Amino acid sequence: MNKLTLTEEDLSRLIEMAWEDKTPFEAILKTYHLDESSVMRLMQKNLKSSSYRLWRKRVKERSSKHLKLRSPEINRAYCLTQYKISR
Repeated sequence: MNKLTLTEEDLSRLIEMAWEDKTPFEAILKTYHLDESSVMRLMQKNLKSSSYRLWRKRVKERSSKHLKLRSPEINRAYCLTQYKISR
């Protein structure tokens, strides 16, 4: 993996995407060029140990985190209300 420099905003968004049940790892790969194992290392480095373990448990139980295992009925990568603009 090449050394990737992320802004605080990018890092925050990447962690948010990793936590979201309906955002597949493929979307993270496309956006940030990080595969699943790289995301795991990044999460481990940036989360408390207990939070990382909880996240790993969730990811292992979610087929929606992998496009190949995902139901074909799910045709979006993020929640429709995720990008609300506050006025």
